[in-house]
Amino acid sequence: MLIELCIFVTVLTVLYLLAIMPKLRRNPERTRFEGRYYAHRGLHDNKNGAPENSLGAFRAAVEKGYGIELDVQITKDLVAVVFHDYNLRRVCGVNKKVSELDYEELLEYRLFNSQERIPTLREALDCIGGRVPIIVELKIPWSPDNTCKAAAKELAGYNGLYCIESFNPFGLGWYKKHHPEIVRGQLSTDFFKEKIEGSRMQYFILKHLLFNFYTKPDFIAYQHKYKRELSFLICRKLYKAWTIAWTIESEKDMESCKDYFDLFIFEDFSPNRNL
Repeated sequence: MLIELCIFVTVLTVLYLLAIMPKLRRNPERTRFEGRYYAHRGLHDNKNGAPENSLGAFRAAVEKGYGIELDVQITKDLVAVVFHDYNLRRVCGVNKKVSELDYEELLEYRLFNSQERIPTLREALDCIGGRVPIIVELKIPWSPDNTCKAAAKELAGYNGLYCIESFNPFGLGWYKKHHPEIVRGQLSTDFFKEKIEGSRMQYFILKHLLFNFYTKPDFIAYQHKYKRELSFLICRKLYKAWTIAWTIESEKDMESCKDYFDLFIFEDFSPNRNL
C-alpha cells in the first residue's frame, strides 16, 4: 500500500510540474521590455483630468518615459476599446456593460467626470506612437476569438513594441496559435483571498497556473501580494520564468519584490525611471 501511495504521489507531482511549466525557450523580443517601469492604465489621476486608460494618462506616461499597461475589450459591434471594467458603473456612473453597447453609444460617456472619453485601441496606439513599450491586457470573459481578432487587427499595423497578457488562458492559446512571435503572459492572483466572485474550480486552476502546459506563456504576471504562492515560486525558481509584478503602489512594495520579479507595473506613485 505504501509503495502504491508513493507511486501515486510521484505521478501526481510530475503531472503538476508539467502542467505549470511555462515556455522555456526565451523569446528574443523579451529584452526590449527591460529597463523600464510600467504605468498601470497609464500615468493616471482619476480626480484631476487624466483618468485611467485615457489618452491623457498615456501622454503623461510617455512624457515621463514609463512603459504603459492598458486594458482592451470589445464593444457590441466588435470595436476594440481601452477600458478595464466590464461594467461602466465605477468609471462612468452608468450601470451598463461595454459588451452591450455599440462604440457610438460609448461616446456619450466620460471617464470620472473628466473631458476624457473611452478611447479605441487605435486611438491609444496613435497617441503612444511607439515611444514606449506597451503591455496589452486582453479582457476576455468567455470565448477569446472576437476580442483577440479585434485587438490583433489593430496591433498588426503598430510599429511600436508591445506584448499581450490575459487572465483567460484561451486568449493566450489563441495568440500562441495565430501569432506565436508575440510575447505573451499569463495573469494571475489569489482569487479567493481577493474575494472575486466566480467558479472556485476555475479560480483554483488559474491561481495555480495549471494551464501553462497549454498556453506556454513567455512570462507570468502575478499580483505581488501573493508572490510566495507555490506555483508562482516554482515557475520563478525552477523554470526561471520571466515575471512581472502588479500592481506596485509604493517604494516599499517595490523593494520587497525585487527578488521575485523582473518587471514592475506601478500605480499611485512615481518610481525611478530606470530599473
